Amino acid sequence: MSTPLLICDDSSFARKQMARALPEGWDINISFAANGEEGIEAIKAGKGDILLLDLNMPVKDGYEVLEDIRNQDLPCITIVVSGDIQPEARERVMKLGALGFVKKPITEEKIVSILTQYGILTKGTAKRDAVEINVDIYDIYQEIANIAMGQAAELLAKLLGVFVILPTPRVALLEASELHMALQLADDANTFSAVCQGYIGDGIAGEALLIFNDSSFADIAKLMKYQGKLNDAIEIELLMDIATILIGACLKGIGDQLDLNFSQGHPVVLGQHCQVSELIKASSRWKKTLAIELNYKIENYSIDCDLLLLFTEDTIQTLNDKIAHMAD
Repeated sequence: MSTPLLICDDSSFARKQMARALPEGWDINISFAANGEEGIEAIKAGKGDILLLDLNMPVKDGYEVLEDIRNQDLPCITIVVSGDIQPEARERVMKLGALGFVKKPITEEKIVSILTQYGILTKGTAKRDAVEINVDIYDIYQEIANIAMGQAAELLAKLLGVFVILPTPRVALLEASELHMALQLADDANTFSAVCQGYIGDGIAGEALLIFNDSSFADIAKLMKYQGKLNDAIEIELLMDIATILIGACLKGIGDQLDLNFSQGHPVVLGQHCQVSELIKASSRWKKTLAIELNYKIENYSIDCDLLLLFTEDTIQTLNDKIAHMAD
């Protein structure tokens, strides 16, 4: 009898990658869930004796799924497959009952290794039907950004000795005038400071924009063990330090997945103690942009920032062409 296996991930592209990575000849019956709530219902319906679980999902995230499995004593072996590779993320899921942890992007080699390690992989004679999942190009962007975001968060977490809360990245083709309203940080009641940095590689160009809530500086200074009194110059220094980590790591993460090498320009202070709308207006150089928004929050601290990767209008098609083959 085939073993029910459930893949739970909000990204259709990630679900397709995971299904393709499962070894041939393994006698399983595959089901899918797009969020944690759907995942729990599928497990209760007997579709998830084995669960491959993402962490960052809407409705109910992976941590909540693991809590539900434990609290409701559901019969399920869980392996977490995540782009969030912070050491504490791994520790938390293992304490919640996960059997193992695999970092994205997943490969057959990675999944076979962990399945073999725990004696889960069994051979059978059943022939599985080919898995057909329709993937939108923006879903591929989102999953690529998710993996890059996790790599940057790992560096930030190690530097500051904290846990970084990571939501799902947001991707959209926007008019420049729409950027302000689209931002998670959009709040005219607060002021923000920002750094921008241009990048280019293999015919693809854009600007990275790090927008930092001004209320975050006191806690950042504390975590970076700065002892003096805060002023505008020190705040710029702290902002530049965070920008160097997040922008550099995110661009490298995206470049590694697409076989691109990005060259980065010098970071420039876009503004201090401004409203988001003013910062966006100062950075808007094109009529349209492909915008990838990554929001970073630090657990137990008042630290909140947005990293925007804005690809120029005339290079969007080149970028689309480069990732289109990943959906095949």
